Amino acid sequence: MRVYVLNGPNLGRLGTRQVDVYGVTSYADLERRCRADGAELGLDVEVRQTDAEHEMLGWLHAAADEAAAVVLNPGAWSHYSYAVRDACAMLRGPLIEVHISNIHAREQFRHHSVISAIATGVICGLGIDGYRLALHHLARLSGVADQ
Repeated sequence: MRVYVLNGPNLGRLGTRQVDVYGVTSYADLERRCRADGAELGLDVEVRQTDAEHEMLGWLHAAADEAAAVVLNPGAWSHYSYAVRDACAMLRGPLIEVHISNIHAREQFRHHSVISAIATGVICGLGIDGYRLALHHLARLSGVADQ
């Protein structure tokens, strides 16, 4: 199963950005962990990050064309980007929305995600473990991992 792990704005700053909220794991370490977890589960994992909305849209369109699964941390785009939401709505594979922090326990403007209503599932507040859980779920869905 092909899985795109896509990360939105500011996530490339993991490990240095608000470590009290996002932790000390660097983005490079997150990439390595996602690839290693994917390989262990028999998934073909591609990990990407961008601060450019148009680039994210292109990646989501490609995933839709491939019917690939997507693990998406849309970052701030979660709360207002109807363009990202509409691109997600085109996906033919499962979509797992992941947030490192618990968006419901933060500032009011972060409490709502325009992506969640079209996602297969949402994981938030479990730190970077949310990515591992999303990949495990996708592996079970695809039948490559034990139930």
